Amino acid sequence: QVQLVESGGGLVQAGGSLRLSCAASGRSFNINTMGWYRQAPGKQRELVATITRGGSPNYADSVKGRFTISRDNAKNTVYLQMNSLKPEDTAVYSCNARGYDSYYYSFDSWGQGTQVTVSS
Repeated sequence: QVQLVESGGGLVQAGGSLRLSCAASGRSFNINTMGWYRQAPGKQRELVATITRGGSPNYADSVKGRFTISRDNAKNTVYLQMNSLKPEDTAVYSCNARGYDSYYYSFDSWGQGTQVTVSS
């Protein structure tokens, strides 16, 4: 079982920046893709950004040019640098990790979520 713990959310004014972190822990696992998703009140969860083990990123159109995803494979940690934040970025941001364990069973783990609120 892989556990994910997020940090870095909070309240920021429009135009400001925040950096989210998500650290994975557990026994003998290999993570392929890590990513961030968000869910605003009354809306479905949506992809924000993902990154492969090799470092290839993928972004939602709404955050391209403003958000940057990165990861440290040695620390099993993924980061999301969010710049030029807008009120519409307000949501609960959740970390996701997909991979396999030492028995080659796949996993798809989620963090508990961290609130990001952008005031206008």
